[in-house]
Parts: sequence; structure tokens; C-alpha cells
Amino acid sequence: MNFDLTTEQKMIQKTIRDFADEVVAPSALERDRTKQFPKEIFQQLGDMGMLGLPFPEEYGGAGADTVSFAIVTEELSRACGSTGITYSAHISLGGAPINLFGTHEQKEEYLTPICTGESLGAFGLTEPNAGSDAGGTMTTAVEDGEDYVINGNKCFITNASYAKHLALTAITGKNEGKKEITALIVPTDAEGFSVIDNYEKLGLHSSNTTELVLDNVRVPKENILGKKGYGFQQFLITLDGGRIGIGAMGVGIAQAAYEKALQYAKERKQFGRSLTDFQAIQFKLADMAMKIELARNMVYKAAWLKDQGRPFSKEASMCKLYASEVCMEIASQAVQIHGGYGYMKEYHVERYLRDAKLLEIGEGTSEVQRMVIARSIGC
Repeated sequence: MNFDLTTEQKMIQKTIRDFADEVVAPSALERDRTKQFPKEIFQQLGDMGMLGLPFPEEYGGAGADTVSFAIVTEELSRACGSTGITYSAHISLGGAPINLFGTHEQKEEYLTPICTGESLGAFGLTEPNAGSDAGGTMTTAVEDGEDYVINGNKCFITNASYAKHLALTAITGKNEGKKEITALIVPTDAEGFSVIDNYEKLGLHSSNTTELVLDNVRVPKENILGKKGYGFQQFLITLDGGRIGIGAMGVGIAQAAYEKALQYAKERKQFGRSLTDFQAIQFKLADMAMKIELARNMVYKAAWLKDQGRPFSKEASMCKLYASEVCMEIASQAVQIHGGYGYMKEYHVERYLRDAKLLEIGEGTSEVQRMVIARSIGC
């Protein structure tokens, strides 16, 4: 087994780490306070060729692998969780389903602007009554001549305010009494399509989280993504890849929390000694370092399996579950090590704790991940 990154992966890691430290991190606290979307940062990421990183060069991508995607997501999340989730969703939810299931013509029209940064990637799955039970979709797409007419609502959709189009799921009929769910590509400027950005969130304040309202939105049949009636299977495959991104986010935020805690513990004096002289603090920091390393290895393994074309659903769920729960634990311990200062925004660690919570919920809750893992081991 070779745990070394390739030359290309090391180059990507250095490039994005420098960018994250110099450009993303300095204004992260202010963006969190003002809820300002990092638009300029994503323009620069587009110029760097990062927005199409794992997609084919034919459509404006960089042709890199999933491990590289995980590296970039981790480094951006270490600097700013909001930037990390925007990037992860752009790639894994916005671009990936079009790349996986789209025709050549669809990829040229819809994947290319995602790769170049002309449009951010978004994906319309979750509904007010269909979260963990994604099969509870209520949005409908009814055939009318050569078109589909779509009606319904989507909620908690990342990046939609900055997307020119997105794939979403809708019921297109019934098959043996069961809902036939199909994915369709819908332009966000279509008549009857509204994007509402008014959520008040616990964390990830400078990411874009929206509600979608579709009122008789008309799209041509050629906008079906993949096969009619296969939308459910397609978004399960999409979510497998997305869970690697969430896992990488967890590693990045946990790494940031650990670094802040270690730095503070070295500098902070109590009872005439640095905090790092106390075994209680040493053990907390040792556990942080160990669990981050384990989480990172799990993320990289899932990404490597995906790149090898091998089954990775179980490993994606494992890395997402473990990294997100470890991230919450480490962020909480970082606040504890800071004591009263940890409760203050200027020390950053309270932001990591708020941002981390979403990772246990989005793209399949921790409970859903345990269900997936249980099924995969024959339970």
C-alpha cells in the first residue's frame, strides 16, 4: 500500500493550501458575521481551474481524480467551512450528476459552464416533506406535448442563487404503484422558477442555502437527465460521491479546530505553566490528532476506491459518518481548551463548532449512514 500522494496531487495540495491561507482564511470571520457569499473567491478558483477539477478536459475540466477533489475540499474547509461546502456541492452535487448521466450535448451545454465558473453547481433533491426519506418526493413533472411542466418545492438547496441551471428530481408517473422519479435539468431563469434566500442558519453563514419554488415551470423532454424513471437511483449514486466531499469537509474543519487549540494551549498560561504541560490537555490534543488522521485516511480510501472504479458506497458512508462526528467532537473540545475565550467569535473555534453540525445532517444524516453501512454488512 502506498500512502504517498502523487506529484500532481501534491502540487494541487500546495496550490490550494497557499490560496486558502492567503485568500480564504483572512476574511472568513468577517464573512461569517456579514453572511457575505465568497463570490470573488470562486471567481479566482475558476481562474485557477479548480471549479472543474475532476471533470473531463473536453468540457473545460482539469481531468483530475477524486482524491484531488477531497484535498481541495479539505483545504478550503480548513480555512472556511462555508467556502468548503460551496465548493463540495458545486462539484459533487452540481457537476457530478451531469457528468455521470448526461448526454454529450447536455455536458457541453450544462457541465462546461460549471467547469469554467460561469455557473455554480446545485442539485434539487430535498423537499419540506422529503429529507432522509428522499423517496417521499412530491414535486411533479407532467408531460405536455414535447415538454414537462414542473410544480413543487425544494428546500435547503446549496448554491442555487448562483446557478444558471440545476438538476432536480420530480415524479413523472407511477410504475407498478410506485412513484416514478426522474431527474431533469432546469434553467433557474425559467418562467415560474423562484429561488428564495431567506434562511436563518446556525452556521455556514456565508454559504448560499435556498428554497426553490416551481410554478408551472416548463422544460423540454430533452432536459431529462439520464433515463426517465431512474432519478432515484441516479441521486443515490450522486450522494455516494457527495459523502466523500462532506467527509473531506469534516477533516478540514477538524484540522482547523485542532490547530487553533494546539496554538492556544502552547501560549496560554495557567498556574504558572502552559496548558500543554497538563496531561489532561495533552490527551485531548493527542486524541484530536489521532482521530483527524483516521478520518483523513478513510476519506482518501473512499476517494481512491471511486477512482479505481470499484464499489465505494460503504466506505463513502463510513468516511462521512466518522469524519462528521469526529469533527463535532474536536470542535467542541477546541472550545473547551480555549475556556471562556472559546465562546468568543474572534477566536474562531465557536464558528467551527457551528459549522460542523451540518456535516452530521447534510447528504444523509448520521442515522442514515448507519443504515447504509448496516445494509452493506448484511444486516
